[in-house]
Amino acid sequence: MVDLYIIHGWTYTVEPWKNTLKMLHDRGINVKMLHVPGLTEPSKKVYTIEDYVEWADSEIPDGAIALGHSNGGRILLNLCAKKPEKLKYLILLDAAGIYEPSVRKKLVEGIAKIGKPLKKVKIIDKAFHKVTGSTDYSRAPENMKITLANMIESDKTLDFSKVTTPCFILWGKKDTTTPPRQATAMYEKLPHAELKFYAKWTHAPYISNPEELARAIATLVERIKK
Repeated sequence: MVDLYIIHGWTYTVEPWKNTLKMLHDRGINVKMLHVPGLTEPSKKVYTIEDYVEWADSEIPDGAIALGHSNGGRILLNLCAKKPEKLKYLILLDAAGIYEPSVRKKLVEGIAKIGKPLKKVKIIDKAFHKVTGSTDYSRAPENMKITLANMIESDKTLDFSKVTTPCFILWGKKDTTTPPRQATAMYEKLPHAELKFYAKWTHAPYISNPEELARAIATLVERIKK
């Protein structure tokens, strides 16, 4: 079986991936879902992108195929910018990494800097939940709120030109968290990339369209094997 390493996005459970993972296994793909520290692997540490790159480098063997969803894509992009020969292929699924100066980003950064005093203000928590697009943000511990701000800040300095790893970009046209314009921007910045949009996919196609997602990933893996 072919090994595929997956780094999930900003979530505290990988249970919604269950159907997609089973379908991939049935297609002869041995998936290894990595549990991101601070998210699906509990931790009280505040993380930087450098911390996550070091973690991913230690978890994924050289020459592997890896897929990153959302924040997982951001981590793998930074890993490949630092070590372009690390992966054989990189699959980006509705990935984060494109920096867009906006009210949304400023709110994320501002609230993270203010920190604990806002924890008691429910309306702020709800607003933060809305602009981040994360269903898990409102229950995030303080260290991970700061970690999220660190992740967004790291997008300012991500040099896509250094990511010479062959990349496949899969993106949902109904994605409102990392909208399709970011897929186009990512494609234009990456030296060796292919981009395909899927009309019905949301930001989390493993929930909205698991069968189509599994089929798309399996097709790419088959191409890589040849």
